Amino acid sequence: MISVIIPTYNAEKTIERAVESVLKQSCQDFEIILYDDCSTDNTWEVLSRLNKKDSRIRIFQNERNSKSAFTRNQAINEALGKYIMQLDDDDYCHVERMSKQVEFLDTHSSYDFVGSNAVLWDQEGIYSELKVPEKPQINDLLKTSPFINPSVMFRKKALDTVDGYRVSKETVRGQDYDLYLRMYGKGMKGYNLQENLVYYYQDKHYYSKISWKNRIGEFKFKYRNFQHLELSRIQYIYTFKPLLAIMIPRKLLSLKQIKRRKR
Repeated sequence: MISVIIPTYNAEKTIERAVESVLKQSCQDFEIILYDDCSTDNTWEVLSRLNKKDSRIRIFQNERNSKSAFTRNQAINEALGKYIMQLDDDDYCHVERMSKQVEFLDTHSSYDFVGSNAVLWDQEGIYSELKVPEKPQINDLLKTSPFINPSVMFRKKALDTVDGYRVSKETVRGQDYDLYLRMYGKGMKGYNLQENLVYYYQDKHYYSKISWKNRIGEFKFKYRNFQHLELSRIQYIYTFKPLLAIMIPRKLLSLKQIKRRKR
């Protein structure tokens, strides 16, 4: 029923924990698709070992390093399941995550995907939680994504309708945000279970790692996607948010994350 896709790159230290958290799910009707983006460490060796451990684990590798959006699409193309469950190679799941999201999609046909809240952790351990809107509306997508990508489970037919993730220089970072904007532009909608169903890795330097090129890319895909949403002219002002972020010193962005840890 469920295809769990985990794109991976240089994750020899974390990928096994991610996979184990799926194998321990209370729901056991799944396959795991591990897709390596030409790692330069021992990730492929770890994947090969995991592949021998459980027949539901399938492993693949890109011919050349092609970044996250391309790798995710490759994994989706291999998926046999009705539902596509996302997980990143440095994150892991609550044991009831899969069963709760499947139950939701099975009983709420008007929703095309479902996410959840998350526990935040880094090298020093768990430090906070991230809450997202329960029923995100278009207004919730104007500033940033109201979905935590590794927490989301999609109907595969919904992803196929929008041709999956958009592979572009603009979406090297932010391909998930671009995807949700395009899905809402097609009249689809998502829901967030108000439970912490995923452990989401985010270090204190997360914001400062977003480059000016990433910010410009976000500006471009926001502007493009906003044209397919029913917005007023004044709402287009949110397209400039990533450009304004370029002017903020990276030290202040890191400070914002550190303050968040202390809440």
